[in-house]
Amino acid sequence: MTPDPSIVNELYALLRDPDPVVMVNCLRALEEILREEGGVVINKPIAHHLLNRLKDLDSWAQSEVLIFLMRYRPRGDDELFDVLSLLDEFLQSVHTPVMAATLRLFLRLAAAHPAVRADALLRARGPLLAACGSASRELRFAGLCHVQQVLRSQPALYSSHYKRFFCGYSEPGYIKLRKMEILVELVNDENVVLVLEELKSYCTDVSPELAQAAIAAIGHIGRTYTEKCLDILTGLLALQQEHVTSVIRTFRDLVWFCPQSIGAVCRAVEVCGENPQDTEGKQALLWLLGMHGEQISSAPYVLEGFIDGIKAELSSAVKTELLTAALKLFLCRPAETQDMLGRLLHYCIDEESDMCVRDRALLYYRLLQCGVDEARKILLGPESDPSMTVLAGRPEEPVGCWASGFNTLGPLAGADTHPDAPPADSSAQHCHSTEEEVVSKPPRQACPESAGAAEGPRNTGDPQEEPGLTLGPPLSHEAFERLWVELRVLHRQTLGFPPPAAPPETLQAALQLVKVQALAFSRCEARPWKAYVCARAGSTLVLAELLHGDPAVPDSQDALLLSVKQRPENLQAIRGFVSVLHNALQTLSSDRT
Repeated sequence: MTPDPSIVNELYALLRDPDPVVMVNCLRALEEILREEGGVVINKPIAHHLLNRLKDLDSWAQSEVLIFLMRYRPRGDDELFDVLSLLDEFLQSVHTPVMAATLRLFLRLAAAHPAVRADALLRARGPLLAACGSASRELRFAGLCHVQQVLRSQPALYSSHYKRFFCGYSEPGYIKLRKMEILVELVNDENVVLVLEELKSYCTDVSPELAQAAIAAIGHIGRTYTEKCLDILTGLLALQQEHVTSVIRTFRDLVWFCPQSIGAVCRAVEVCGENPQDTEGKQALLWLLGMHGEQISSAPYVLEGFIDGIKAELSSAVKTELLTAALKLFLCRPAETQDMLGRLLHYCIDEESDMCVRDRALLYYRLLQCGVDEARKILLGPESDPSMTVLAGRPEEPVGCWASGFNTLGPLAGADTHPDAPPADSSAQHCHSTEEEVVSKPPRQACPESAGAAEGPRNTGDPQEEPGLTLGPPLSHEAFERLWVELRVLHRQTLGFPPPAAPPETLQAALQLVKVQALAFSRCEARPWKAYVCARAGSTLVLAELLHGDPAVPDSQDALLLSVKQRPENLQAIRGFVSVLHNALQTLSSDRT
């Protein structure tokens, strides 16, 4: 249905009404009437009029008008700073919705001024902390979620206020979980002891979920402060309660990230008087016994207990892990494990009904027939390059990665905690595209002169540009593999030069400088040589494979072959990613020559 032009013109004229309630209601009416055409148009005269009337509005009307002002972009720095000056006092409003809407508008308008953005986040710190301590649980949770967003770009901004995130006894579990996640982000040399003591007190909470989350938080901190965390985790093992499962899983993860903790973890596992009862806990313990059983004197006896009870075990994953652990332990301690390994293989081959477990047992049996040395070579493999380290920790992100989702439902849904998920702030993305349409395509009815529409042209929006790359939250290897299998190759090209003959850590550092995350590299001398990398271009996740010297792929014989996949599909993102990656690798290759 086409709106009546006379009604639209009358409503635009009433935006100048001295009554602020009339003005806001006219905005709402125009938004509803012009919904199919993109909503109400906010041009320069209307934007300045709304800014000057903000003080006359109540808090709900202010937050609503600030959302409408997201559609306007100043035409120069002079006008921009005039607008920001008018908004400045609302950054510290006692009304949280007003403060959040103002901060989001600040972050959008000052996109080209990182210092202004940083100052705005600093000024909004007090109101955000006040929201985190609000009497309303809903408002408190929303404040915590938005603080987590800010910490992605400025992890040190709230570090001196870490005590504000200690959990209260009567707080609900969902708030306690968020506070523990924030405490992990705020740990530094000055507060690590107090934070660990606080988290330790949560490890005996009556809620198993909270206790396990606290243990996992201590393990995460242990990647940096290993000794302090190992003492706490070992003490929890001595309690011989349900916490043993979470502690064992945390030990396994800690060994992955911190090889220097292997000795202490093995000593702690050895004195553990109770084995975990759940599937994941059993797998973690079996992995430790298989990988580091040589340093655990009781490993054969613990493993024998699992083997004796295999008929009652229901999980095929546990049985498979038990086979692997028994064979690895046999390769380093054959005299103590030969008999039990034979019994395990006999049962799995002759009596086991699960075909996956039976096939794994047959594989190991035939592997042993080729000789112990061959089995050790294949099962244990070469040791990792000591110069390669796990890229733990989350790099600081530009504010632009999350600014569009601030003051929306996205942070509350925990959308940005899953790097491999699509942008959860779908509503914000939709609103953003709607705003672009509004400023680039005016409605059929022109705004009346009384509203100031004739004063200058409409804002035409930004030209199309290749989006810049950002690291974003690190993508896990499992998520990369799953996405790589699901997606199709959208772009393939030969780069025209061989892979750089640089050490792996140099390649990782060079790519990280240009906002590209390195998932895996082959050794420099390996043929074929492969590398898997990813990056984010706005809301688009770009995945790539670099291949050289594979006889099955002719294009890869003389130069690097680049294959690119992405989600969602965005040709501009591909062009930007390929250009950045090409320049970085070409620079490394030219440095070699």
